[in-house]
Amino acid sequence: MALDGMTDDTLPRQAMRAELLDAETELALARAWRDHRDEAALHRLVTAYMRLAISMASKFRRYGAPMNDLIQEASLGLMKAAEKFDPERGVRFSTYAVWWIKASIQDFVMRNWSMVRTGSTSAQKSLFFNMRRVQAQIEREAAAAGEHLDGHQLRQRIATEIGVPMADVEMMEGRLSGSDFSLNTPQSAGEEGREWIEALEDDGPGAAETVALAHDSARLHGWIGAAMGALTARERFIVTERKLREEPRTLEQLGAELGLSKERIRQLEAQAFAKMRRSLEAQSGEVHLFLQ
Repeated sequence: MALDGMTDDTLPRQAMRAELLDAETELALARAWRDHRDEAALHRLVTAYMRLAISMASKFRRYGAPMNDLIQEASLGLMKAAEKFDPERGVRFSTYAVWWIKASIQDFVMRNWSMVRTGSTSAQKSLFFNMRRVQAQIEREAAAAGEHLDGHQLRQRIATEIGVPMADVEMMEGRLSGSDFSLNTPQSAGEEGREWIEALEDDGPGAAETVALAHDSARLHGWIGAAMGALTARERFIVTERKLREEPRTLEQLGAELGLSKERIRQLEAQAFAKMRRSLEAQSGEVHLFLQ
């Protein structure tokens, strides 16, 4: 790889000392890599433009990512540009590489800004990186015109200026208000401070609901046990194998084991269920609530 041997600390220093390529040399190096996969030419080409990559990476420091990580992503963008550059297009490599470097850094920043996906479309990407600038510009223009914009009017103008739906502006405003925090972060600095996760509402069943469910479950198990007791041994076996196993057995399997036809097993099963229903209804008038 063209960047082998360069560490996070030495990369900026080496980049500043790299040669400046004229158009003819740059063209020759690009052709050598494209046509002959000359790694020495690739190394020289990429090294010469690392100062450009580092300069662009520094513009994204305000998003909170470590500078070394930004430089690495810029380096990847530079390598992609070198891989795809067509020297016959008549464009300088630096002009072409700018777009790949910027795209690589922006993708990295958006991936690491939040665990929640910040945006994937080009419009959302533009909103993420331009919203604060556009907002400041609109506020300045409004102040110069003597206008007072409320939050809704400001978001509306941002949406119009960038060309995105109002809902996207509202979503991005929330995402840009701050990066993610752990739910295990204490609410206060004291040792006894509650963690934020303790303030979340528990969506599980409450104590009263848990007690009621346990009570109903015990009653239902008792009724079913009594109903099963009213069956013959063969009927209990069929009901158990057909309805109470994790992997219910088929009519054919039971028929083969009991020496009966599939239709006869079906009849015995229906007969057993009818007996159980009568038994359950005789035990309690409430049982129909569980059988519906």
